[in-house]
Amino acid sequence: MRALAPGLLAVGVGTGVAFAVNLVAPVMSALTAAVLFGVLIGGALPASAQEGTRWATKKLLRLGVVLLGLQLGLSQVFGLGWATVLAVVATVLVAFCGTLVLGRMLGVSPGLRLMVATGFSICGASAIAAMDSVTEADKEEVATGIALVTLFGSLAIAVVPAIGGGLDMEPERLGAWAGLSVHEVAQVVAAASPAGAAAVAIAVVVKLTRVVLLAPMVAAVSIGRRRRGVGSGTRPPLIPLFVVGFLAMMGVRSTGIVPQSILAAGQVLATLLFAAALFGLGASVRIGALLRTGRRGIALGALSTLLVGGAGLAALSFTSFA
Repeated sequence: MRALAPGLLAVGVGTGVAFAVNLVAPVMSALTAAVLFGVLIGGALPASAQEGTRWATKKLLRLGVVLLGLQLGLSQVFGLGWATVLAVVATVLVAFCGTLVLGRMLGVSPGLRLMVATGFSICGASAIAAMDSVTEADKEEVATGIALVTLFGSLAIAVVPAIGGGLDMEPERLGAWAGLSVHEVAQVVAAASPAGAAAVAIAVVVKLTRVVLLAPMVAAVSIGRRRRGVGSGTRPPLIPLFVVGFLAMMGVRSTGIVPQSILAAGQVLATLLFAAALFGLGASVRIGALLRTGRRGIALGALSTLLVGGAGLAALSFTSFA
C-alpha cells in the first residue's frame, strides 16, 4: 500500500477534477475528462506514482465493468421487441467488423483499429478500456481511441438531431437511432434530448442494450487471443472473470429485488471507478507519441462514425420504429 499511495492519491485528485469538469460542462462526461486530464498532467507526475496509477487502471476498471451490469435488466432488453434487439446486434456487428476492415485499409495499427472498433460500436471509453484489459494494447493507442470517441461523439450530439429533423423522424425513431449510433451514454442523452423525453427514454434503453454486447465481444476477443497464444507469459483467460461478473450483475438486476437507491448508487460508483481507471490510463500516455498516431486515426474515426450511423439507420427500417 505504501508503494501504491502516491499514485492512488494522484488518481483520487484526478477523478475529483474530472467530476468537477462534468458538473460545469455536462456535455463532457467524467470519463472523457478523466482521461484527458490524465494525459495533460501525466508527464508531471513523479515516478513514485506510476505503480499506483497502473494498479488503478487495471483493478478499478474491472470493478467498474462488473457494476455496469446493474444498469440493465433482461426485461428492459426484451421490452424493446426482438426486431429492435436484432437491430442492435446487427448494428454493433457491422460497425465492429467494418471498422476493423476500414482500419486495415487505412494502414492503422491493429491495436488502434481494435480500440476504435470497440468504442464506436459499443459504448465509448468504457468499452475501449475493457477491451484494453484483455489485449494489452499500447497506451497511446487506447488514449487515441478515447480521444476519437470524444471528438466524433461530440459532433454527433449536433448532427444526429439535425439529420433527424431533416428526415422528419418521429421522436421515438430519432431516440432509437441515437441509441444505436452515438458512442457514450451521456452523448446519447444529449443527442436525443432535442426530440423530448420519449426520445431520451428509448435512446437510453437501446444504448444500454448495446452495452450488454460488451461482455460477449470482450470474451470473444479474449478467446481468440487464447487460441492464437497471443500475450506475454500467460495465456489470457477463456472468459475474463470481470465479464462473468458483468453478466452476474445483469442477472441480479433482472430479478427486480434490488432497490432503486442501490441501482442509482451502483451507477455512480461505476462511473467513479471508470473515471479513476481512465485517469490512470491517461497518465501513462505521452502526448508526443499520441500525436504521431493521429492522422490515420482521425480518418478511421470519421469513417467508423458514418458506418455506425448508416448501419443503425438501415437497421431501424426493420423495427417497430420504422
